[in-house]
Parts: sequence; C-alpha cells; structure tokens
Amino acid sequence: MSESQKPGIGFFAKYLSLWVALCIALGVAIGYFLPGVPAFLGRFEYAKVSIPVALLIWLMIYPMMLKVDFTSIKNAGKKPKGLIITLVVNWLIKPFTMYLIAWFFLKVVFKTLIPLDLSTEYLAGAVLLGAAPCTAMVFVWSYLSDGDAGYTVVQVAVNDLVILFAFTPIVAFLLGVSDVHVPWDTLLLSVVLFVVIPLGFGAITRSRLIKRRGKEWFEGVFLKKFDGITEAGLLLTLVILFAFQGRVILANPLAIVLIAVPLVIQTYLIFFIGYGWAKAWKVPYEVAAPAGMIGASNFFELSVAVAISLFGLSSGAALATVVGVLTEVPVMLSLVKIAKATRSKFPAAIELSAEPAVSRIKG
Repeated sequence: MSESQKPGIGFFAKYLSLWVALCIALGVAIGYFLPGVPAFLGRFEYAKVSIPVALLIWLMIYPMMLKVDFTSIKNAGKKPKGLIITLVVNWLIKPFTMYLIAWFFLKVVFKTLIPLDLSTEYLAGAVLLGAAPCTAMVFVWSYLSDGDAGYTVVQVAVNDLVILFAFTPIVAFLLGVSDVHVPWDTLLLSVVLFVVIPLGFGAITRSRLIKRRGKEWFEGVFLKKFDGITEAGLLLTLVILFAFQGRVILANPLAIVLIAVPLVIQTYLIFFIGYGWAKAWKVPYEVAAPAGMIGASNFFELSVAVAISLFGLSSGAALATVVGVLTEVPVMLSLVKIAKATRSKFPAAIELSAEPAVSRIKG
C-alpha cells in the first residue's frame, strides 16, 4: 500500500523523520532547561521501568495488536525460516559483532581520544545493547515497514524467552564479568508490559467487538479510529525519553559521537545480515522486514537497567546505553525506508492464516 493510500496518516507518516528530529530536540531541551519535568516523571517508576513511558508504548502497540491475525500466531511455526533467522542473528551473531566493532573503534580507532578505563565502560554498554534484542519498539518498526503483525509477535515472544537464559552468560563471557546482576524484575515486567498486556487487550477487544458488531464494522470503522495513534505515541515517547537524558547528552557531546559510530555501524550490519539472509532464503517481505528489525534494534530498557546496576548511574556504560536510545530511532527509520524501497525484490506474501490480508498491519 502506497503512502498516499494510507488513510489519515499519509502526510504525517511521510514526514515522520522530521517530526522525530523535532521531538528529540524538544525532549533534550526540556531535560536541560526544565529539569523539574523529568524529575517529576521519574518518580513514577517501578523496577527501573518508567510508567509514563510504558503507557506511551501501550499507546503505540495497542492499535497494532488490534490488527493481529491471531490464527497467524498459531500457524507461525509452520513457516520457521523467519524464526530461524531471528534466533541465529540475534544470539549467535549480533552480540559478538557488537563486541568486535565496538572494541575496534573504542579501543583502537579512538584510542587517543578516550581514556582506557572509560573506553572499557563504553564497550561494556555496547555489549549490553548487543545482547538484548528489541521487545517493544520492534512492533513500531514492523508496523511502519508493513510487516506481518502476527508473525512479529511470535518473533518477539521467542526472543524474550531466549533472553531469560542467554542474556547473562553472553554478557558475562564477553565482558569477563562473572557476577552479572540481571534485574529480573525489570526484565519480566518489561515483557509483561510491552508484550503480554497489549497483546491480551488487543485479542480481547478484537474478539468481543467482532462478535458483537461484525468483522466488517471492526475493520472498516473501529480500526480507523486509531489511524496515526502509533506514530503519535512514538513521538511523545521520544520527548519523554530524551527529556530524561537531555543533560547527559549535552554534557558529553564528543563522547556521544564516538560511542555512536560503532553502534550505528552495528545496527546497519545486523539488519542487512538478517534482511539479506531472508532474501536469499526467499522469505516473504512481511516476515523478512521484522526479522531484520528485531536484531537491528535493542531492548534498551533492560540494557540501561543492567548498566546502572553493574557500573553506576554516572558510568560510561550507562552513557553508552543512552547513546543506543539516541541513535536507534533515526537509524531504524532509515532502515524502514530501505526495507519498503526494496520490498519488490522479495517473493509475494505467503498467507500465514485463513484470515484475509486486510487484517494484517498495512498502515
């Protein structure tokens, strides 16, 4: 579906990169000039998860979950290629390429610009990002790239299960830290908040409304009420996230740039590994795009929490995870554009369910 055909959000989506840049700038300005705002919002936190941010992420994810074809979730196992790509890239490739790329730039290329101890902390933050594939924001990238919503849910759910037992040993191995303290409450709460709850509410809403009013009314009337909500939620989330980090970002401009270099390179590399593998394997675009997005983006809530617990709030590791947030959104938006521009190179979509394609996310 072309941009001009997307009801209600064509203009909004067309200039989304501009709105994102403005919201990041607005968030940083609020954090720097009005520190009382993020300080107040920071009071509403549980297990290092910001409740205001969680509410906005619900605002982003819930409209997508309403469109999920739940039969496709059940049948996703019959189309295993997308899951195999996601698992191999995220757990056998991504953490190690992140370490190598970050080590090369932070320890070799930028050796004269970064003190040795600080470069080690930056490297630790990069590793924490690399060992945590995305949980929440990938639904937004899947939505924007016209990915299959049901299959994306399965991909995210499987990765969340792997995180439970693979995150700690991978981080411990790469950092040589035997006492990695994973904040399990943060990890489990994030999975519940960003996957289980919106998926459950979406399933209940969809089932009850279709039963009461019919599928035609649900798709033709009810779903249209949510046009543009996901993008609006994304922009508001960015304002809050960068309000929290505004002073940190402005106080460390050179460090931000130096840390960002390996993170950006890693993001593009991992996306093209997964996306290119999907093309070689003739995986349908609607599955291939989210498969590449999950590995490219990061579970930054978990990474930030672990960095703070291991190294401290003012550490280089914590700063590196913050830079991960800073670089992720504009880079991922560019990958969305690359994916949509190359979708014709993939085979026609293979239906994963008996539901008509209109129930899939198409903007």
